[in-house]
Amino acid sequence: MDHEAVDASAHGYISNKDDYLARLRRIEGQARGLQKMVDDEKYCIDILTQVSAMTKALQSVALGLLDDHLNHCVVEAAVGGGAVADEKLREASQAIARLVRS
Repeated sequence: MDHEAVDASAHGYISNKDDYLARLRRIEGQARGLQKMVDDEKYCIDILTQVSAMTKALQSVALGLLDDHLNHCVVEAAVGGGAVADEKLREASQAIARLVRS
């Protein structure tokens, strides 16, 4: 099953969509704040502290989405078995590997 072809309501995160969007808007604000700090030539350590906070916020969103994906999409595919289950497990494994590397 192609993940692009799946109806959006079938994605596990949809019940938390507003929470994810609010968190991403806060992260967007943090990014603008970082730009201003650089433009204003703020102290490097202060900028690095804010980069770290933003990185942790993004990681939190990623982990939440991964958890939702595992609990919804992967579990549902595993129940059905076959090639779809294999593909969902492969995708999840690759996503975890990307998160670990980042």
